[in-house]
Amino acid sequence: MENWILLAMAPVFLGFIAWEAWYWKGRRAVYTLKDTASNAALALMHQAGDALAWSLVIGIYAWVYHYRWLDLPTSIWTIAALLVAQDFCYYWFHRASHRIRWMWASHVTHHSSERLNLSTAFRQSLTYPVSGMWLFWLPLAWIGFEPKVIIAVVAINLAFQFFVHTEAVRKLGWLEYVFNTPSHHRVHHARNPEYIDRNYAGMLIVWDKLFGSFVAEDPQVPCEYGIVHPIHSYNPLTLTFHEWGTMFRDAARLQTVRSRMRQLFGPP
Repeated sequence: MENWILLAMAPVFLGFIAWEAWYWKGRRAVYTLKDTASNAALALMHQAGDALAWSLVIGIYAWVYHYRWLDLPTSIWTIAALLVAQDFCYYWFHRASHRIRWMWASHVTHHSSERLNLSTAFRQSLTYPVSGMWLFWLPLAWIGFEPKVIIAVVAINLAFQFFVHTEAVRKLGWLEYVFNTPSHHRVHHARNPEYIDRNYAGMLIVWDKLFGSFVAEDPQVPCEYGIVHPIHSYNPLTLTFHEWGTMFRDAARLQTVRSRMRQLFGPP
């Protein structure tokens, strides 16, 4: 269901990308053909990997749901509650993806571009299921939310996040206090020392403010995008697997199981 929702939104996404490219035309080189093509290829790879992953793990969700805590009817109120609960889980997934190298090996793909535009939202890794992304939504099935509704809400969250990957939108007034906005997400994609590992929000920035990971965008400190050690490649396979290879090589050089585990599951 997640793939169908995102595919249905594809014309909207492409329309906004076209608008943003037109907006910056003649002002700044925000888009390049190679970078955008890489983003598109990574999106297709991610969608294929995601479809396969959900087909494999949906049985686990059904099993957990069988032992659910509550019987929750599907209504506008439970969907609203699920949107908030899933966003809370997303915050911790996202934070873990920056603090656990095994998970960063997937998430680094999304941060590897030195540009930020709406097409950057497509820049995803097909290895997220290997990193354990799906584990973070399992508690929602145990609480009593139907697996198919959980999958739909995950897609809604991802669709929302498409719109925060832009420099064309500046501050949004009072919305900045509650929601993840382009300003907040520019900080998240920046590699400036004062911005690194901040603003993990999916839809609601309140989680960052509650758990001490929020930093506001400073107009005096322009965002520099990308990763600390840039990978100068547009090859989707290289962008997907480079950190996995580096991580396993680093672990293989160590002598003890404990040190290898620390290399795999400690901070990047």
